[in-house]
Amino acid sequence: MKESSNHKTPQEIRGEIRQGRLPGVTAGLAPGYTQANLVILPQEYAFDFLLFCQRNRKPCPLIEVLDPGQTEAVTSAPGSDIRTDLPSYRIYRDGSLEREVTDISEFWKDDLVSFLLGCSFTFEEALIRAGIPLRHIEQGTNVSMYITNIETASAGVFSGPMVVSMRPVHRSMVVKAVQVTSRYPDVHGAPVQIGDPQALGVRDLARPDYGDAVEIREDEVPVFWACGVTPQAVAEKSKPTLMITHSPGHMFLTDIINESIAAL
Repeated sequence: MKESSNHKTPQEIRGEIRQGRLPGVTAGLAPGYTQANLVILPQEYAFDFLLFCQRNRKPCPLIEVLDPGQTEAVTSAPGSDIRTDLPSYRIYRDGSLEREVTDISEFWKDDLVSFLLGCSFTFEEALIRAGIPLRHIEQGTNVSMYITNIETASAGVFSGPMVVSMRPVHRSMVVKAVQVTSRYPDVHGAPVQIGDPQALGVRDLARPDYGDAVEIREDEVPVFWACGVTPQAVAEKSKPTLMITHSPGHMFLTDIINESIAAL
């Protein structure tokens, strides 16, 4: 299904997701368009989280903030419904993961504020175009994600560790990968670490905290980018009464063209 959806528009893919016809990871879908992480919080937490994003732009680059009770991402995806247009959501209560669902309509309240954050799936098209293969796309799996020892800058009730995503890159292509992704600061930008997982407190690459493990070959090095799953790790520490997020790898597809957010 993923391959047949590669060349569909974000609007078409959101429609398929809404109908329950596209349940998987969104990596590789709608090339050329920006994907987004999702965080939904009661209005009482909205200012603190907005400040948290401003202080932690690397893992939490803001794309759009919806008003309390608003369900359509008017600016980034007209006609969308934030309650149904992601393949999978996570419901956190008091810092604990309660369940994963494919529709959050039953949990919706008029005081909920939605935040769309840039996602590194966005710059993957540019990496592939530059001749850098991505193993999780080749294998049809999720990207590997790890909780690090890097503490985010706290804001109000929110604090906690940064999460990173990892992609193996051939040694000869590491500089190119940095150059390519640095053009996309609105979707995490350049890597935060190259080749030394222990510097991030990551002990075993074969056991990611989120997503799937992938092979790292002898001629490759692990390259780590800040990740929009960071708010989920922050939720576990900060324990807001309710936080709704995307399930890792199951993103919101916007109508924003990648090149429109790329730095010159």
